Amino acid sequence: MVDKELLKEVLDTAAANGCDFSDIFIENRQTTGIRCEAGKVEKIQTGVETGAGLRVICGDSTAYAYTNDLSRNGLMEAAKIVSHAAACGKNGVNLDFTRVKPLVDFVFKERPEDVPTEQKVELVEACDRAARREGGDLIKQVIVGYGDVTQRVVIANNAGDYVEDERIRTRLTIQAVAAEGPVIQTGVEAVGGLCGFELFAAYPPEQVAATAARRAVQMLKAQPAPAGKMPVVMAGEAGGTMVHEACGHGLEADLVQKGTSVYAGKKGQVVAAKEVSVVDDATIEQGYGSYRFDDEGVPSRKVKLIDKGVLNDYLYDRLSASKEGRPSNGHGRRESYQHKPMPRMGNTYIAPGKTDPEKIIRETKNGLLVKKMGGGQVNTTTGDFVFDVAEGYLLKDGEIGPMVRGATLTGNGPEVLRIVEMVGSDLGHTIGICGKDGQGVPVSDPGHQGAHCRRYLQG
Repeated sequence: MVDKELLKEVLDTAAANGCDFSDIFIENRQTTGIRCEAGKVEKIQTGVETGAGLRVICGDSTAYAYTNDLSRNGLMEAAKIVSHAAACGKNGVNLDFTRVKPLVDFVFKERPEDVPTEQKVELVEACDRAARREGGDLIKQVIVGYGDVTQRVVIANNAGDYVEDERIRTRLTIQAVAAEGPVIQTGVEAVGGLCGFELFAAYPPEQVAATAARRAVQMLKAQPAPAGKMPVVMAGEAGGTMVHEACGHGLEADLVQKGTSVYAGKKGQVVAAKEVSVVDDATIEQGYGSYRFDDEGVPSRKVKLIDKGVLNDYLYDRLSASKEGRPSNGHGRRESYQHKPMPRMGNTYIAPGKTDPEKIIRETKNGLLVKKMGGGQVNTTTGDFVFDVAEGYLLKDGEIGPMVRGATLTGNGPEVLRIVEMVGSDLGHTIGICGKDGQGVPVSDPGHQGAHCRRYLQG
């Protein structure tokens, strides 16, 4: 997108008034989005966006400028702006770019641009029909959303690092609305990954649609959730969401350094039950939150955050890592060239346990099985959380009982991790767009059935 000699000139200009660190992030993003509602394809949208973001760090000050003009004049103007905004009088360096190699590689088998738009539209329409067929007359509305993104990036910095990378992500989301009399319920199912159209070999689209419709219809017959304290068993995909929200954000180094994380100052301390190890691994094949390099050009890697209950590490970008005199561990991410990077999660999960999931169910005489989480809120400073349960079942005498609706989980993340009794050996996952400081990045939350603990349940 931009030749190396121009990159060197731009970075030299950005550092002309001195800096501790400077870098440039250049992005070309091609997107396709298709939406079907009320049985009709209402929108087919494609687009291309190109731009560059320039950053200069001097001490505690960061200057950032971005432009969609990748000409020499456009990039040099942005470089001059950040140079004056963050001057600190430290000398620049002579750049000799060295290509950084990833620690892991990914293969994209069916690139989105090789799949005709007509085929993507047919997939969306087939999902609409499958959801309606599954739920029959009880299904009143179906919304299908398909999207793919091909992002090509070039990252260079005044340390002499040079990275070229390509990320392809594909996603499918189904929302089905069922109604019977005055009762209206919604079922949602989503799949996605760092992959192309091969995603649908692992997740047949019509099965994804049927799952969403079936969940909506089942919720019509669900009984109101009881109120009060009771043990809670998290299915794999629900447990991953809980860890992401109630624990993951508090382990991002910028929040720790600001003192707005409940985990600040606790490295090396016991923060969870010994059965709990929490990992963020952006190297998982086809993980929706995976990447070869983060958005600062640091190779992705597996980071063990909590090891058998002991806080082992945080998630760092270059800036937060430099404040502690250590290297980044590859978690500097940004939404686009228009945004500064910051510490973010990728694929966050509790490591596999040794307990058979069926044993966890059998040993829970009375409680709640959460199969899928809904929306929620977390206070990272205190760890307090509130989550809606999108799909849950009562457990009675070690067996799965009736479905319930209207359940809400409330509690404190660190307290919950300390009272986990068992962690299952199975695996489930969810995908989503994680928001922080106005930026959204793709993530996934693999999880294992278990995290059997005494959480609060409120109807």
